[in-house]
Amino acid sequence: MTGRRRFSFPRPLRAATALALCTAAAGAPLAGCGVVPGGSAGIREPVTVMTFAPEGTRATNMPGMPAIAQAYASSVNAKGGADGHELRVLTCNEHNTTSGAAACARRAVAEGAVAVVGSYSQNGRAFMAPLEAAGIPYIGGYGVSEEEFTSYLSYPVNGGQAALLAGNGRQLADSCRRVSLVRPDTVAGDELPVLLNTGLAEGNGRPSVDVKAAEDATEYLEEAARARDAAGDEKGCVTAVLGERTANFFDSFRRLPGEDAADVRISSVLSSVGQPLIDRTGGAGGLFEGAYMTGWYPDAGDARWGEMRQVIKDHAFGDDRIDPADAGVQTTWIAYTVLTKVIEALDRDTITPGALSHALDTGVGVDTGGLTPGLRWRFEDMLGVPGFPRIVNPNVTFQVVRDGRLVAERPGFVDVGGTMSQAPMA
Repeated sequence: MTGRRRFSFPRPLRAATALALCTAAAGAPLAGCGVVPGGSAGIREPVTVMTFAPEGTRATNMPGMPAIAQAYASSVNAKGGADGHELRVLTCNEHNTTSGAAACARRAVAEGAVAVVGSYSQNGRAFMAPLEAAGIPYIGGYGVSEEEFTSYLSYPVNGGQAALLAGNGRQLADSCRRVSLVRPDTVAGDELPVLLNTGLAEGNGRPSVDVKAAEDATEYLEEAARARDAAGDEKGCVTAVLGERTANFFDSFRRLPGEDAADVRISSVLSSVGQPLIDRTGGAGGLFEGAYMTGWYPDAGDARWGEMRQVIKDHAFGDDRIDPADAGVQTTWIAYTVLTKVIEALDRDTITPGALSHALDTGVGVDTGGLTPGLRWRFEDMLGVPGFPRIVNPNVTFQVVRDGRLVAERPGFVDVGGTMSQAPMA
C-alpha cells in the first residue's frame, strides 16, 4: 500500500478509553453510553441489517439463511460487536412472491436497516426498487435474480446461476459425449442452455439437448424419458437445473423402466442439489453416487468452513434449519463476512447505507478466508458481461459425489469469466 498511514490506538484501547471517559463524565449506566449490558457489543451505535428468504412455501425455501444470519450476529456480539457496533439482524419471510419481497424491502427501509445481507429472492425488481430509493445496499444475495447483477446497489459474492451453468458445461465437456439439459420452461430458463452450451463448446463442442419442464410439477416422467433417450447410453449425461423441483425430476428419472438410466451419468449445480438431498436419496447407495456437481465455493467438508461450523455449534443451539452444506447458508456466511470487514474498514461510530456503498464502490477489499477469491467491487473489478455486469467473482468449483459425500473433483477454483463473456446472451 502507498500513501500516509495515520497513527491510531488499537481498537480495544480506544474503546476502553472512550468507556472510561463516558463513565467518568456522566456517571451514567453503560446503556446510556450506547453499550449493550452484558458485554454483547461495544460502545458504538448499533448496526441494523436485514436478511430475507422464503420459508414454508410450496416452492424453494431457504430457512437456513436467516437462521445463520442470527447465529453470526450472536457470535459477533458476544465478542464486542462488529468493530464495536452491536449487530442487529431483522429477518423477513419473502414467501416467494413479488408482494412478499417488496414488503420485506419496505420493512428494511422503515426499520432503519443499513443493508440487506445474504438474502434469497427471485423477485429482484420487487425488492430492489424500494432499496434503491432508500440508498440501501444489497450485499451478497443468493444470485437468482437479474437485478442482483445489474443494480448499482447490489454487491454479489458469487457469479449466480449463470456462472454455475457455464461451469457445469466446462465440467461435463470432457466426460460426456452427449448432454441433456432439463430446465424450467420460463424466460429466465431460456438463458440456461446458452450458458451451458458455451461451457460445453470449450470441450467437445457438441451442444446440449434442451428439455423444457414446468418449474412447479410434482413428477417429470415424460421429461426424464426424453432426457435419457437424448443423452444415449454411451458417455451420456443428464443435467437438471430446476431449483427445489430438481429432486422431483431425479425421482422420476430413477423410476424410469429399463436399465438404460443406470448407464447415464447425472449432474446438476449446487443451487439445485446439495448434500441434504443426496443423504435423503440413499447416500452412497443412491442415485447421486458418481454425479457431477458445480458449485460456487469449496466443498462442505473443506477446513475453510471451520469457523462457520464452530459458530453454528456455539450459537445456533441445535437449530435444524441450518445445514452447513447448504449453498444458501454458505452464501449468507460469506455476505456477513463482507459486511463485517467493511464496517471494520470504515472505523466509524455511526454506519450508514451511504457509507457502506461508498466504501464498496471505492475499493474496500474483502478476504473471505479462501471461501472465495478476494472480493472487491470497483468498476474495473466487474466482469461486465451483458446481463450480469456486476459479477466480480466468476469462479466455480467442480465437485463429485463419492461414497455419498460431495467432495472436490479437482482442487481450487475454476474461472469461467471468459466462458460467460463468450455466451451470446440477448
